[in-house]
Amino acid sequence: MTYPYVSISNNFKIEIKTDFDFDQSNPLQYQYLFRYTILITNTGNVPAQLVSRKWNIKDGKGVVRYVEGPGVIGQTPYFEPGKSFEYQSFCPLPTMEGEMWGYFNMVDDRGQTFKIDTPVFRFHVPKEYIDIY
Repeated sequence: MTYPYVSISNNFKIEIKTDFDFDQSNPLQYQYLFRYTILITNTGNVPAQLVSRKWNIKDGKGVVRYVEGPGVIGQTPYFEPGKSFEYQSFCPLPTMEGEMWGYFNMVDDRGQTFKIDTPVFRFHVPKEYIDIY
């Protein structure tokens, strides 16, 4: 499967795909659940560990909220050169569309910290579900 959202930053490639979760959404209460899959690959020569992340989440009305914390999905993956880590998470929104972007804080084997930026990735309810709502 292809990842439509891709960025390369500080020798790391981030690929993201999104999906709408119809079964977990409740449009009558303005609750829309979107899922996303992120594949992170170390394309450089230096091992590093992901230690935290910060997200900017913008809904369809332009309201932005921020989420930050340690690791991703309870893990702090370590990346040898050429190695990847893939995980899935979700984003609830009060609108039928929105977008996210942010970065991961990393630390290499020498103790140097750096950030890897994500691409902006978008959420939207597919047209085939709009008539159902």
